[in-house]
Amino acid sequence: MDKRDYKNMWVYIEHDGKTVSTVSLELCCEARKLCDVTGDKLIAVMVEGLPESEVKKIRECAIDGMMIVSGTGYETYNNDAYTNLFTVLCQKYNPSAVFVGGTTNGRDFAPRFAARLNTGCTSDAIQVVYNPESGDIEFIEPAVGGKMMAVITVPVLRPQVGTIRPGTFKYEPAGEKANIEVIHEAVNFDPAQSRTKVLKFVPEADDGSVNLAEEEVIVCIGNGITGAEKLPKYQELAELLGGKVGGTRPMFDRGILPFKQMIGQSGVVVKPKLMISFGVSGAINHTAGIKDAGLVIAVNADPEAAIFGVADYGIVGDMDEICDLMIAALKAR
Repeated sequence: MDKRDYKNMWVYIEHDGKTVSTVSLELCCEARKLCDVTGDKLIAVMVEGLPESEVKKIRECAIDGMMIVSGTGYETYNNDAYTNLFTVLCQKYNPSAVFVGGTTNGRDFAPRFAARLNTGCTSDAIQVVYNPESGDIEFIEPAVGGKMMAVITVPVLRPQVGTIRPGTFKYEPAGEKANIEVIHEAVNFDPAQSRTKVLKFVPEADDGSVNLAEEEVIVCIGNGITGAEKLPKYQELAELLGGKVGGTRPMFDRGILPFKQMIGQSGVVVKPKLMISFGVSGAINHTAGIKDAGLVIAVNADPEAAIFGVADYGIVGDMDEICDLMIAALKAR
């Protein structure tokens, strides 16, 4: 394999038929910076069916080209269909790198098509750097429980595949280019070849409008909460502040909050202007997800809690009592 035969960087554009996912736009903006250094073209790859108003958002990320795929088997997300799709496209076009958002679906199919191409896939990277000496992309991510940062490269094989956590990069569109190449590809996948099928779809019970990566105010709940029955008061506080509720990994493990509201190393990276943390210990695998937060206020009964080391203001006390006081003060105003 000659690495020089592989050119251009791809970003998979994930969408639900109505809206493009924010992480896809974030990746386009970051990949644009890499391409400006390497000289590669930035190609957005998507399955057809997105409204033109959303397609315009992609174009405004200064992409050089857009590959629009049509075909059977993509009515709903299917691991086998998308694995086959990217295997076929990569074998035809030989991209140097493929970036996929670290969503539930992205994490599902990216390593599988990478394996079919006999290349590597880095999962949940929080930084990507181009090394001009080696010509490789360095994927950087927390390792050993967040105690160290690992630098992962794919030095021999191509394409270089990586999934990136939502909220890691900023959505900073550089503007639409005058000439954008549009490539149409038809790749059919026989649904009968799929090993899975959708039997039923049940929407999540939580607020579907929650997208913590874009929230300016977050009330974060940690393992200090005694039970799910206490959650409404924190939701009320978040609502009064014009924000949403998020949580640490134990909140998901205990069934108190859904996965999409988990903040940290195995959840979402957030950058709110204000974060109020209640009962959060401050473990590194959580604080890795709040490094770009603005003002952080921590409430914890333990004066030695590690969260106070990253907070701008700390309050030692019972989290429920402090929450009640904050709610009362806001209502009084």
